[in-house]
Amino acid sequence: MKDLKNTPELEVSMNPAITYSECYVQVFLGDCLEQLKNIKSETIDCVATDPPYKVTSGGNVPTGFINGHWRLKNGQANPQAKSGKIFKENEIKFSEWMPEIYRVLKERTHFYCMTNDLHLKTVIDEGTKAGFKQQNILVWAKGMHTPTQYYFKNIEFIVMFRKGNAKYINNIGTMALLNVKGLRNKIHPSEKPTELMKILIENSSKENEIVLDPFMGLGSTGVACKNTNRNFIGIEKDEKYFKIAEQRINARTLL
Repeated sequence: MKDLKNTPELEVSMNPAITYSECYVQVFLGDCLEQLKNIKSETIDCVATDPPYKVTSGGNVPTGFINGHWRLKNGQANPQAKSGKIFKENEIKFSEWMPEIYRVLKERTHFYCMTNDLHLKTVIDEGTKAGFKQQNILVWAKGMHTPTQYYFKNIEFIVMFRKGNAKYINNIGTMALLNVKGLRNKIHPSEKPTELMKILIENSSKENEIVLDPFMGLGSTGVACKNTNRNFIGIEKDEKYFKIAEQRINARTLL
């Protein structure tokens, strides 16, 4: 068993690690801007994350389209929907945390950042300012759509950055269009399928390497790491989601 506390190349908070097989998992409840400071430079092998951002720039959501996290428990429209703030922890700017991701990643590593069309340019610009090179833009075809008065949005983008010189993915031939069914009846507004995260981490890391997700949510990246024998560090600011992530990773939930 490995314990993150006894791993010399990392300097992290002394929370107990969840250990299994020959790998470790350690998750932190707190602000990623604070927790990332506890990780030594150039110690992480891959980062895959879905950071918080606003999902719309305004406008009214038609009544017939309101569902899921766009609707309150009493059935009324979520008053935050117009501002795009459908959960409370999405005020952080890309420019605040991307430089820290660059710092903790090793040379010749990959960083995957999920985003929507509204923030695609900002993600690319801020990632480049932090020092990354844009390697590719992947498209996740999720088989479900977001309400809009225009073309229904059934895709999301994943910007693939690299630090340093180029490194091939492990499964050469993987398509840039990722057809992975999205999740219905989600607990977290932007919950991602474990299978989607699995594709990313298997292509850009090896067994027993360290994968980081600074916006862990419900821990899909952590579950994917556990299922593929990767070490995982996850950070989540919302206590409700943090507790669920702990339970999922412990149980090795596949969804």
